[in-house]
Amino acid sequence: MALLSTVTSMVPRIMVAGTHSGCGKTTVSRGLMQALRRKGFVVQPFKVGPDFIDPTHHTAICGRISRNLDPFMMGEAGITATFHAAMTGADIAVIEGVMGMYDGLEGTATASTAHVMRILESPALLVVDVKGMSRSAHALIEGYRRFEPGINIAGVIFNQVGSSRHRAMIEEGLTIRALGFIPRTPGLGVDSRHLGLKMAFEVKEDPLPGAVVLEHCDVDGILEIARSAPPIAAGHTPGSSCPAAAAIGVARDEAFCFYYQDNLERLEAAGAELVFFSPLRDPLPEADGYYFGGGYPELHAAALERAPCRTQLNSAAAQGIPVFAECGGLMYLCESITVGETDFRMAGVLPGTARMTTGIQALGYSDGRWTGGPALAAPGHPILGHEFHYSCVDPARDARYSIELSRGKGISDGRDGMYSHESVGTYTHTYFSSSFAAAMVRAARSGSA
Repeated sequence: MALLSTVTSMVPRIMVAGTHSGCGKTTVSRGLMQALRRKGFVVQPFKVGPDFIDPTHHTAICGRISRNLDPFMMGEAGITATFHAAMTGADIAVIEGVMGMYDGLEGTATASTAHVMRILESPALLVVDVKGMSRSAHALIEGYRRFEPGINIAGVIFNQVGSSRHRAMIEEGLTIRALGFIPRTPGLGVDSRHLGLKMAFEVKEDPLPGAVVLEHCDVDGILEIARSAPPIAAGHTPGSSCPAAAAIGVARDEAFCFYYQDNLERLEAAGAELVFFSPLRDPLPEADGYYFGGGYPELHAAALERAPCRTQLNSAAAQGIPVFAECGGLMYLCESITVGETDFRMAGVLPGTARMTTGIQALGYSDGRWTGGPALAAPGHPILGHEFHYSCVDPARDARYSIELSRGKGISDGRDGMYSHESVGTYTHTYFSSSFAAAMVRAARSGSA
């Protein structure tokens, strides 16, 4: 059992916050991580919010797994526990914020960048896109500084500076420490598609952001600010892992690539031996249960249809082996996926068909409870997570559901967790509690008995 620790520690840390989405905080975060790595620092990256894509770029740059920090899903104690556990062996934490600095759940402060700053007592760099303004930038900055008392915006990085004259006009009215003036630079961004940026494994790492930050930002000044962060309580001491009790196959490849690292580690702590495999290339491995995360099955639908894994999974599910699948994994468990005018056969585990749409179908947090069905969780167990998808599932009329949502859309009118046999598919990307992970391992062990 985890025990609350009163130990405090000095952890250099810096939050990269933004005035709004698209202001350049991802570019600055990537660039700062690259710059610090080139200076010889061991950098531990983090991402505020439930995003799966930005952390892959952080991980590729830093050589350490980027961790999500989301107060809605994790709770404040979960933030500090994950933060401290991840910082082992690191010199500095670079945390990329989400959206605008104060943008939280449904217009509140909850789960905002500022919320995580408060929990971790972290100073921040505010990234301001100054394209089309000069002196007005200072009015914007002062509003951010004064909006919530106690928030430590320690400096500003001005992005999209148009010229030396533009910079001089901004410098004329400075009321806060300027830590960077980044000029308009073609090619700094990463290509995007319907769910956001491309994943890190799909693009070649670009050294340009690091070079730009080294040339145009005061990296030593940023280090000084990060080192000024006060000591913080070390949170909860993680419990030790249980002896392996069940093998759980985890689908991980280009089609299934959205996983919270905490989920995988909690499964291991509950006694799971994780067996990673590619449904695109590998046969279904022998295991006591299976976990399919989200991703891009629609981009690989033809290959998934041809691969032997889908029929092998159908047979395993029919034998009662537990399967838990999220979003893209849910689509794979359906009878088919329609992309454009083409239908592709999928695993046929769940009674429904999936189809891609031209517009976003759901975006936001999910909050619900497990109502029954497969024993992957106890009835009444809370389900917290996030949904973001450009697809919909058309369920059979007699489809059954194991999750009732009080927040979020789910598969159909707040119902999520469609199930058949011991297999469950959800649109919710679930953040696993320790008890949920333990129940999954027990179900897998029971299913193999």
